[in-house]
Amino acid sequence: LTSIMNRVRNLKNKYKNEENITDEFHYTKISADTTDNSGTVNQIMMTKNNPEDWLCFLLKLETKGVPQMDVSLLNRLIGRYSQAVTALPAEKYSQDESYARILVRFAELKALQDPEEARDQFHLARLNCKKFAFVHVAFAQFELSQENEKKCKQILQKAVECSAVPMELLETALQNLHLKKKQLLSDEEK
Repeated sequence: LTSIMNRVRNLKNKYKNEENITDEFHYTKISADTTDNSGTVNQIMMTKNNPEDWLCFLLKLETKGVPQMDVSLLNRLIGRYSQAVTALPAEKYSQDESYARILVRFAELKALQDPEEARDQFHLARLNCKKFAFVHVAFAQFELSQENEKKCKQILQKAVECSAVPMELLETALQNLHLKKKQLLSDEEK
């Protein structure tokens, strides 16, 4: 175990000490592996392992197709989002917007496969990143899509009570719920 930990430390130091590495070169190197992206994941985890790098990687991976239409892509995305959630400790990143976006998108993707698992993921997102209004709105939208209007309203009201920001987002979502709209936020409002 000590030998493995020393090797990991050495590899981390090797990547941290590369001379004159620019952001452009860094991201080119990260995205060099186009098959299973394991090179990218390893690079992210061995260097900064921060939510911004993970989110950038995951969103780029999503451009490869439409998860709703491609089961293979959906499974790959869920696997990578799961890896990101596991690699990023909640206690360290709960105030980070990119981390919150990763949790929400993971839950949204899970909703395409298993609504109960998605609900658990939305609970996790709301528990860990309660200051972000978009986290609550996404969960409320999920409940509305499951035809649970009462739960949707409760989520939005609790978000107001815990002073999630921006408050305007919550007010708009509540207003749209009262107007019986199927989407709590239009694309413009998002």
